[in-house]
Amino acid sequence: MSIYSRFPNGNTSTRRALGVQQVLEWAFRTEKARLELPEPPDPERDEGLGFGLEYVLMQRAALGCRIDGGRYKPDSSAHEDAEVIAACVAGLPTSLGGTRMAIRIAELTRAGMTPDWMPGAVPRCVPVEMKRNQHGERSITIPVGTTRVLSRGKWRTVELRACPVTWSPHPDQIAAAHRHYEHWWLALDWVRQGLRDGGMLRSIDVTDAMPKRQPWARPTGHEQISNKTV
Repeated sequence: MSIYSRFPNGNTSTRRALGVQQVLEWAFRTEKARLELPEPPDPERDEGLGFGLEYVLMQRAALGCRIDGGRYKPDSSAHEDAEVIAACVAGLPTSLGGTRMAIRIAELTRAGMTPDWMPGAVPRCVPVEMKRNQHGERSITIPVGTTRVLSRGKWRTVELRACPVTWSPHPDQIAAAHRHYEHWWLALDWVRQGLRDGGMLRSIDVTDAMPKRQPWARPTGHEQISNKTV
């Protein structure tokens, strides 16, 4: 049976041990859970004084049962564990990206993807611009000065030209991709720990399994030996 099969409500005998990435994909991709993000406070509306997601989750944990009402819709087709998972993601602290990161996690997991950390990317020195004509493709050059040369017994002034170059992809682009991946990893780790500590999932046991934190890093000598012996 697929790990993304729907979990029966309240049947603890079918609890499955899944890593946080699998848990998120089940919640957002299979169950199609939606992020219920907190609305900005509005002092002119009574609704602004209502309880948020964190309160609902804390009350459910205290009572040991699901609370009807609040942001949870009784007619929702999503499994209640999926709603809890979505609520946990929506509660990401600002220090880990807050609402922006929560939306990114939901979008990536719905697509079954991870952030693009530009695997295999190596900066290469390339011309800034290329030009194609009947003789083929060549790099664009620009004038950078003049000099005098002795040619056929006469001094002549000639133009000096150079080819502007750049790095592609730029090292800063690769570093930014790695940085965004690590921010995503830290957010996933926070969600994993929150789901484990909260103990509110009825059909899933969240394991310690996590994607590699730095998949671009070269394995150490010990890791290389371990891989060879597997």
